[in-house]
Amino acid sequence: MNSGRSPLRVVVWGEARHEKVEPKVAAIYPDGMHNTIKAGIEEYLGDFATVTTATLDDPEHGLSEARLQGTDVLVWWGHMAHDQVADAVVERLHRQVLDGMGLVVLHSGHWSKIFVKLMGTTCTLRWRSEHDRELIWTVDPTHPIAQGVPHPIIIPEQEMYGEQFDIPAPDELIFISSFSGGEVFRSGCTFRRGNGRIFYFSPGDQDYPVYHHPDIRRVIANGVAWARSDRAARETPTLLRYDTGAFYSGQGYAGALVR
Repeated sequence: MNSGRSPLRVVVWGEARHEKVEPKVAAIYPDGMHNTIKAGIEEYLGDFATVTTATLDDPEHGLSEARLQGTDVLVWWGHMAHDQVADAVVERLHRQVLDGMGLVVLHSGHWSKIFVKLMGTTCTLRWRSEHDRELIWTVDPTHPIAQGVPHPIIIPEQEMYGEQFDIPAPDELIFISSFSGGEVFRSGCTFRRGNGRIFYFSPGDQDYPVYHHPDIRRVIANGVAWARSDRAARETPTLLRYDTGAFYSGQGYAGALVR
């Protein structure tokens, strides 16, 4: 992919906890889930992106002010340690998204502090981890995030996520998943908060090799490319006052008639 723009600066953030304490997860993701996700983005975006990683145990969780200022899109995966993410870092992330940093939230990141804060709801859902088959149906084939993916994407084994998913109505619904138990789920949604773009994509439990799936990797890469802001500079939306002369006399308007 080559858009003619400067390389997309991506940080993939992961807890990196399951891989350290669960042999099954370590066997599926020997390099860590965050590095597997990183490799998938690089596979599909190539020279268009420079991708680095950060983890929960890094100083400031690897998300210092300076690093975030140099990040176009942050990819987030968390599960067992949401409560260990420092509130000060969450506030920093929140401000950066409102200023225009893109955010891609994966799977159980629906309960991350930053996603809950941006959504303003509980972000809770139904779930079951019993080796369900997941079919991911594209409901908006014209969307850039859906480009190049089959309809449906088939995941042979996966954790079930089902409705009700307590999120605000998405700006765009791109994918809906169905499961072998009959459940359905809004699995690919976009939101805009301030100047920032957010993509939530649900497939990817740690107990299954979902982030090795080529179609899942393509969707994540597409989501990263989409989440990059088109704005020339990062800034928070602010309250502005117009002086009367700015528009009152524009286009030859001479003022209200006096009778």
